[in-house]
Amino acid sequence: MKDTAPGQKRVKNAETGPSSEESPRSPSPTGKERIIVRFSGDITTKSAPTRKRFLTRMSRNIKNALSTASIENRVSRTHTRIFVDIDSDRIDAALQLVSHIFGVQSASRVEERKWNDADDIVTAGREIFLESVRNKVFAVRAKRVGNRNAIPIDSTYVERELGSELLKSARKVSLKNPEAIAAIEILADQAHFFSHTVQSPGGLPLGCEGRAVALVSGGFDSPVAAWLLNKRGVELDYVFCNLGGRTHQLETLQVMKVMADQWSYGTRPHFHAIEFEEVTRDLQAGVTTRYWQIILKRLMMRAAEVIARERDASAIVTGEAVGQVSSQTLPNLAVISQATSLPILRPLIGYNKDEIIALARKIGTHDLSSKVGEYCALVPSRPATRATQKRIEAEEMALDPKILDRAIAERSIFDLRALDLESLDRPEIQTEKINETDTVIDLRSKNAYENWHYPKALFLEFQDAMKAYPHMDHEKRYVLYCEFGLKSGHLAELMRREGLNASHFVGGLKAITQYAKQTGAEEP
Repeated sequence: MKDTAPGQKRVKNAETGPSSEESPRSPSPTGKERIIVRFSGDITTKSAPTRKRFLTRMSRNIKNALSTASIENRVSRTHTRIFVDIDSDRIDAALQLVSHIFGVQSASRVEERKWNDADDIVTAGREIFLESVRNKVFAVRAKRVGNRNAIPIDSTYVERELGSELLKSARKVSLKNPEAIAAIEILADQAHFFSHTVQSPGGLPLGCEGRAVALVSGGFDSPVAAWLLNKRGVELDYVFCNLGGRTHQLETLQVMKVMADQWSYGTRPHFHAIEFEEVTRDLQAGVTTRYWQIILKRLMMRAAEVIARERDASAIVTGEAVGQVSSQTLPNLAVISQATSLPILRPLIGYNKDEIIALARKIGTHDLSSKVGEYCALVPSRPATRATQKRIEAEEMALDPKILDRAIAERSIFDLRALDLESLDRPEIQTEKINETDTVIDLRSKNAYENWHYPKALFLEFQDAMKAYPHMDHEKRYVLYCEFGLKSGHLAELMRREGLNASHFVGGLKAITQYAKQTGAEEP
């Protein structure tokens, strides 16, 4: 028997040639760059039919991402990899987009070479990597990919021989802490050489696990919860129950636009904005104060359920975490959950706030969410933490269900990926300065006002201000502020509708205290 060539293994049935599912359907076209895409472990463990369905969806999502950025592309796949061919001048942008596709574990820009034996791979590797490892600490990493019976190559031989060649220009070898990597993936009739790998979130391809609706508010929690469900392949629409007026809606649209534009490739998420002003008035008029938050959440669940059934969605997603606020105690969550027959998915249920904020930074919503204040006008001073279903149902008897039905029917719907935020009307109600003649109104609690308030500011609790503003003087200019800016922004918007000259101090209490110090305003 003829001896095996150096670096080549004897393998059974190698003469049958490579499987058509283990090589790219065609080589990278001349003048194009190739990206190889590796799959998450969730995909590699699936049965053959499921795996094929998932990879078809992931290929479609990749093509959609690249086409959205006007990057011409050709996508092909095997059982173990997806190959993306694009123009070389768009390679960095393409890698960034591919890294935002769920189901992708990692991606690399590769140089492709044919081989006949292991020494061909070593020779190509020396040519490709010699300069990139010069005077550096390096490592060589080679592995066979796909049907190993069709790859009669010893990867350790390639690593050893290529490492010896590259060491002639490098400083030394370190497998644990290299400064440069010479990596090779060996297929049945070609090899891919690369130095860098871009990591991705993994998970499942978006759209392969059905549809849900997510309740969102624009803060840190709900976008992160939505992202985690997207990562598990669930396509989402967003339901926003607007408590804070036009400003709050625009701020939340900005946050969810990031989710749509950067993470929703292959889908078209819609944003359903429901005006809850009349709903909350009915709530405040008929419900005992300490139960406001729980019943408000139940009303939101009912709104989400209506939209979910319209959109053929199977679940509702929220950003709730146990104990984060009074409405999120276990007894209260149980009562809230009974407002709908749909499953409620709470992916953040065991997360700490710092973990949520870290994820918000990762997905790109942190900076926008940090500017969206908490709407605290409906937070009672002594909220119920152990509500019962019987008591809540009794409280809800005072509500008019037609008000919620009407709000849902009259909602605004935005196609987020097609939405141009600049085209939306923005109420010019913000200010960052206060004039001597302005009437400044503090909308916080009495205790907060007495602890500190802007010099000569008047005290008017938000609920009282909501009743009083129709009777205010049209000759004056009003500047409003509150804890975070949502209540003051909402009231300023309502006052503008009445023809009053009203603005709110952007940034809430923190901003106005800094302004007072910077301008030398006298402390009260």
